[in-house]
Amino acid sequence: MPTLEFKGKASVYAHHLSVPFRELVVAPDKSLPAQGAKPSLDDNLIIHGDNLEALKALLPRYAGKVDVIYIDPPYNTGNEGWAYNDKVNSPLMKAWLGKVIDRDDLERHDKWLCMMWPRLELLRELLSPLGLFFMSIDENEIGNALALADEVFGRENRVETLIWKKSYGGGAKEKHFVTTHEYVLCYASDIDNLYFLDRPISDEKIERYYVHKDEWVEERGPYRLKPLEATESMDERLDLRYSIEAPDGTIIKPRRQWWWSEERFRRTKEWGGIEFLKNKNGWSVQYKQYLKVADGENRGEKPFSVINLPSVFVGPYTQEGTAELREIFDGDSPVPFPKPTRLVNELLSIVKPNDAGNILVLDSFAGSGTTAHAVLKANAEDGGKRKFILIETEDYADTLTAERVRRVIAGGGTTSREPLPGSFTYCELGEPIDLDRFFQGKGAPPYAQVARYIAYTATGQSIDNAPEAPDDLWFVGEAGGYRIHLIYKPDLAWMKSDAAALREELAQRIAKSSAGKPVLVYGAQKFIGQKALTQMGVTFCQLPYAIYRILGNGDE
Repeated sequence: MPTLEFKGKASVYAHHLSVPFRELVVAPDKSLPAQGAKPSLDDNLIIHGDNLEALKALLPRYAGKVDVIYIDPPYNTGNEGWAYNDKVNSPLMKAWLGKVIDRDDLERHDKWLCMMWPRLELLRELLSPLGLFFMSIDENEIGNALALADEVFGRENRVETLIWKKSYGGGAKEKHFVTTHEYVLCYASDIDNLYFLDRPISDEKIERYYVHKDEWVEERGPYRLKPLEATESMDERLDLRYSIEAPDGTIIKPRRQWWWSEERFRRTKEWGGIEFLKNKNGWSVQYKQYLKVADGENRGEKPFSVINLPSVFVGPYTQEGTAELREIFDGDSPVPFPKPTRLVNELLSIVKPNDAGNILVLDSFAGSGTTAHAVLKANAEDGGKRKFILIETEDYADTLTAERVRRVIAGGGTTSREPLPGSFTYCELGEPIDLDRFFQGKGAPPYAQVARYIAYTATGQSIDNAPEAPDDLWFVGEAGGYRIHLIYKPDLAWMKSDAAALREELAQRIAKSSAGKPVLVYGAQKFIGQKALTQMGVTFCQLPYAIYRILGNGDE
């Protein structure tokens, strides 16, 4: 597959690997926990800090667990006032630092790609195997955005380039065409695992189309008739060009081909799922499409590639987003042209919940908090269990992003909005999780933080429910096919003592508990040889120097 080349790519290609892991530090005074609860990292999250470092901080807890990613990055129009600020160890990149990018910057497209590349790499690691990635963009970077996402997510995983009709009119300042659309790129983590939640068919459509009924299959509900003859949208297949005999013996041949194989047609005809209709042009073959599918649920309908939302606001949809903010902030709109919640809700409506009924939604360019607002609205409407994680780099993360969420949860405003049930924990980025600093007496991260960190860096997978304190075997959890143990306390004197060493007796108990699975034990030191440990199926990884990825070739 052709690859995308741009100035600085060699410097940022693996930059996401060198970004330090940082602690997520809860700010209780800025959080809004559920009544009677304390702020928790298991709640909805709003994170203030550089979004590249914040994404890295999420990996130990959320790698491979995010169901939906929606981002609305800078469109790179040349008048957004953004600057390239990633700390890449390259003279070229350092020369770019802090310089606001305008339309006269001949390298602005290279800078945008350098900014986006490591972020998409980390977003890909966070996306679940069944996850979907959405990115809003316009014509300024649509070509580069597609090429970039093709390379990071794989061209084969491109689901669709959605067209969002953002307005109905305008154009007084347009030079050529009146631009009424933007794009939303859609990629799957793995397109072979892709499945949508087909949206419910409206009552109006049911009443209009599903007008027939079979009493002998009453549990399937009413049905509609659909032509068996395929349209030109289907690829040509010679095996679908068979003949069908009508009730009066007439032989019916398709002008092109049928939708189904001959075997499926005969099987369906046998149980009564086919009808023949005759008019002045001859016979047509129709199949019955019942309202209810096999599991008893109503049939759904697939989303369209053009997002054309029903008009509830006179003017461009971007003005609808502004109107929402003004309603929330007592007539003021702190940022220009935020996305409307209905756009995000439209994207969320096509995603099927996981087996637990949950959907985890991440927005790493949170801005005014539209994504969180949309998640809370969707939950209020259908009783869903969606959760959100927002990341905002700018200082208005508290006064705008989080404040919007506080206000929509509280309700009220200029039109007395109904409160939306919800809560969130507000976090800042803390110090890097650098275990060397522990031995230098600069403070130590808690057990659960280190547990998640070593599990992810060892296997590339996150673990659920990392223990806040160790048990007698120092067991952390399972990831990547390994059972992981961590001999660690945030106590400098204890870590320097012999008590922190892996001894033969403990190693034997750990090996016995493993049920034959390979074991990784992290600790400061050991009083047993690796040969003996290998015979037990145990690998010792010394802290703090052996934080590395066991699986793979070591360069990821």
